[in-house]
Amino acid sequence: MISHAGKWRHLALAVALSLSCLALFVSCRNKAADALKALRARADQGDPASQNILGLMYGKGSGVPQDYAEAARWFRKAADQGLAKAQYDLGVMYYHGEGVTQDYAEAARWFRRAADQGDPASQNILGLMYGKGSGVLQDYAEAARWLRRAADQGNAHAQFHLGFMYAEGHGVPQDYAEEARWYRRAADQGDAKAQDNLGLMYYTGQGATQDYAEAARWYRRAADQGDAGAQDSLGLMYLNGEGVTQDYVQSHMWTNLAASRASGDDQKKYADDRESVAKKMTPQQVAEAQRLAREWKPKTR
Repeated sequence: MISHAGKWRHLALAVALSLSCLALFVSCRNKAADALKALRARADQGDPASQNILGLMYGKGSGVPQDYAEAARWFRKAADQGLAKAQYDLGVMYYHGEGVTQDYAEAARWFRRAADQGDPASQNILGLMYGKGSGVLQDYAEAARWLRRAADQGNAHAQFHLGFMYAEGHGVPQDYAEEARWYRRAADQGDAKAQDNLGLMYYTGQGATQDYAEAARWYRRAADQGDAGAQDSLGLMYLNGEGVTQDYVQSHMWTNLAASRASGDDQKKYADDRESVAKKMTPQQVAEAQRLAREWKPKTR
């Protein structure tokens, strides 16, 4: 039991700790204010990296009030000096119409300036714009060219999209083996859609040797990240015992998760799959599957 004097000592320690935390908070705020002042000074002097950072801060509302127009203004200052990252960021603003009037052609112009400098993110989105005809004339060959430049630099999004170009034969000869090769490169970096598509290729044997165990492995990697399509596919593999040991509880859990994350026609299909599994289960098994679904957490790639 704490004595009267001991209580006062504890209170004094608590007050001292609180004052220390308050002093630290004030000190941190002062340091942040000083850092922002120094950053703004460098930006005002024309430093493009500082201008771009300031643009990012205004775009996210980090340390300053969120202001897309101000973000675009600083991005433009840096972009006009040739900073590829700022050119990409300004392109994004035009693409989404944040802080500027939405203009796909202007977005493409800035993405191209960054892409010409080798920026893979800009090369990827420029490739997608050529594929869709957004802001530029649709040109699958040009789309594939830009996607390949980004993919060769290791951009996972571009690798996935280039794989899809090979699947459809858009701008490149249709080639399922090449499709699988690019999906694998993206999947190895954690791209969930590439993992899901690669799982399907192993399941069907198109572009890869049919292998249910390998299909289930890739579906699981995508499912663990929360990809609803992969979750449903994995659930059906557990239902049928394909590549995994048949397990109705796991099947219900995965199809249930898929249904909870999807919408529209996909949601209806996944819910139907879940109910098909439930018909084969005892109430206790359904309860266990529901518990597992409630406790499930997505894994980061």
